[in-house]
Amino acid sequence: MENVLVVGATGTTGKKIVQLLKASQYFEPVAMVRNTQQQTEFEAHQVKTVMGDLEQDVSHTAKDMDKVIFAAGSGGNNVKAVDQDGAIKMIDAASKWNINKFVMLSSMGADQPEKSDKLQDYLKAKHNADEYLKSSPLNYAIVRPGSLTNSVGDGKIKLSKSLNEQGEISRDNVAQTLVRTLPDDAPNKETFEIISGDTLIGKALENLK
Repeated sequence: MENVLVVGATGTTGKKIVQLLKASQYFEPVAMVRNTQQQTEFEAHQVKTVMGDLEQDVSHTAKDMDKVIFAAGSGGNNVKAVDQDGAIKMIDAASKWNINKFVMLSSMGADQPEKSDKLQDYLKAKHNADEYLKSSPLNYAIVRPGSLTNSVGDGKIKLSKSLNEQGEISRDNVAQTLVRTLPDDAPNKETFEIISGDTLIGKALENLK
């Protein structure tokens, strides 16, 4: 079993990721939490935790981890501190502890943040974090979904390095894609976009390689 640190484990998508990892025979989720209340909630479901706050020092959090999924988001508050600087701190922590894969939840539009009207600051932050990850020594996958919805996932997506179209995707399908990207033989050192589609997630990831 590989230990997977889930950054953003308390968020809507993060909780789905933890559940998927808990059901996996290959991975053990470790939820990064900011306080004892969150810690108690996860431990009540037999999920390990590590204390860490993206706006503080997180260099200890990746110790004893094999892989990291970064699914944290500021929700529009403290965009630079969380979505950019927090991600960069986690990349540094992962590098320090030699973790063997870093899966980044990014966003469509992060490749060209200047083209967005409303989300420019957020997309710039995601862009800078993505670029930092690409330039790091880590093995990585950067997943850029379209607009997130809370509809039930069907395990099917449309995936490409560049889709050249807008679209939505359920958080369920995003969480599944992130977890399916963790294995060593899944896409490595790749950046790709996903929206709802007709291809099973596993097949879509295979076709990318």
